[in-house]
Amino acid sequence: MADPPKKYFRLSPGATVRLKSAYIITCDQAIYNENTGEVEALHCTYYPESKSGSDTSGIKAKGTLHWVNAATAVKGEVRLYDRLFTAENPLEEGVDFLSKVNPDSMRVLNDVMFEPELVNAKEGEGFQFLRQGYFTLDRDSNVEHLVFNQTVSLKEGWTNKE
Repeated sequence: MADPPKKYFRLSPGATVRLKSAYIITCDQAIYNENTGEVEALHCTYYPESKSGSDTSGIKAKGTLHWVNAATAVKGEVRLYDRLFTAENPLEEGVDFLSKVNPDSMRVLNDVMFEPELVNAKEGEGFQFLRQGYFTLDRDSNVEHLVFNQTVSLKEGWTNKE
């Protein structure tokens, strides 16, 4: 993002962030595709003295990003689940409960990048995905295409979405 909004503490030109369990980096330049305008590459400076767990750099990063190495990552999908109904009590008198079904109760994210070790996951085995929640491997998974189902979100609380 060339001009991020205020309080956007992610990687953008001129921004300094920490890569989770790695180093602090500063994005020096974003290279864009001439035809599509999409980012093709980032030129960054990393600070070798900022390694997580032994940081002696004194540099303050505005945010911490979790990341996966695209060169070794395994692609798959994630199935995210939300409330089945849009009302706390879908059986209110005089209302057809089917009118309260949440059409967005399941979202599928395709082309998700996973750590390569997850190809060894077993059906039903649980994992915490950082800042997202807890997930289990689905029986639809195979080594070429991993599928994980969200079992618990880290951000839950009832809000009336009507």
